[in-house]
Amino acid sequence: MRFLTAGESHGAALVAIVEGVPAHLPIAADYIDAHLARRQVGIGRGGRMKIERDRVQILSGVRGGFTLGSPIALLIENLDWPNWERVMAVEGSLEGEKVTKPRPGHADLSGALKYLHRDMRNVLERASARETAARTAVGAVARRLLEELGIVVLSHVVSIGPVVVEEVVFDRVEDSPLRCGDPRAEEAMKEAIFRAQDEGDTLGGVFEVRARGVLPGLGSYVQWDRRLDARLAQAIISIPGVKGVEIGEAFSLSSKPGSHVHDAIYWSAERGFYRETNRAGGIEGGVSNGEEIVVRGAMKPIPTLSRPLDSVDIETKEPFPSHKERSDVCAVPAAGVVAEAMVAWILAQAVMEKMGGDTLEEVKKRWEEHREKVRTF
Repeated sequence: MRFLTAGESHGAALVAIVEGVPAHLPIAADYIDAHLARRQVGIGRGGRMKIERDRVQILSGVRGGFTLGSPIALLIENLDWPNWERVMAVEGSLEGEKVTKPRPGHADLSGALKYLHRDMRNVLERASARETAARTAVGAVARRLLEELGIVVLSHVVSIGPVVVEEVVFDRVEDSPLRCGDPRAEEAMKEAIFRAQDEGDTLGGVFEVRARGVLPGLGSYVQWDRRLDARLAQAIISIPGVKGVEIGEAFSLSSKPGSHVHDAIYWSAERGFYRETNRAGGIEGGVSNGEEIVVRGAMKPIPTLSRPLDSVDIETKEPFPSHKERSDVCAVPAAGVVAEAMVAWILAQAVMEKMGGDTLEEVKKRWEEHREKVRTF
């Protein structure tokens, strides 16, 4: 399985091509749209979310509500496009001033130096987190495959700014505007976001993704790039703004002795091998061990500030306040939804590598056979 996305933040549309999905998988645009909507909610989101109401068009690879086994083409139109047609024109002369004042913390300057762009709009349009809408749509396709196998992927916000969740009630996460399972922490998070907004600042935080129902044996220890934890880490840190990843309780466990870290192994005729703790986050030696997959991502504050930091104009070399684009104050809840999509994709990819099969029926049959094998091993 593989996918590619294309499109600019203020271009006509975002496009994704998804290849390797087995035939006969039920999929509907409404299902993908529901996950696109989850990405757009949250306190602290910017004006763009008031404009866009993301809807997917499935252009190929699906007929009568079922995948064909051929490439799936997905299109998400940018509703703001009419306001940007002349600025982002594919051909002809362009309107609008050049962006020459790079934002600290963004791809503006590094991208301009890489591709030698004198107008950094050529960088920021693709480096924008708007691209993650396409990834969310792709992840929804992967999620449908996982659901057929009994795998559930969910996320919640662990912290925003200095506020940290103490106890998570997962049943309330989807009803929370901050995707927070702790009511007390949620109120403190809201206050922190509103305070940052008043001060012209932004906030980052930590989100957590969990995958339940994953059988042992996904990934491999035989090569570095086949390790499941390594692949998940790459997928999470590829999300714009994410600067750190941990599997399980990695960071807190680094200061403890091994006797307080590793998950003891037990066995029962009903469950087979199991653990009573899950500090490893469901992965050992690069391979899933049958426990819940737990991945966290640390998102830095968004670099576009209402009160810009100092920068230097790339044309005049004079100091200036950095360029400002319409942006969010906090997007940690949305990043968690995008991370769900990326985790779902990596797990679906790993499932297909291990199970093989051109049809959903083949994949499900082999998955159940594997379930029985590991239970009675």
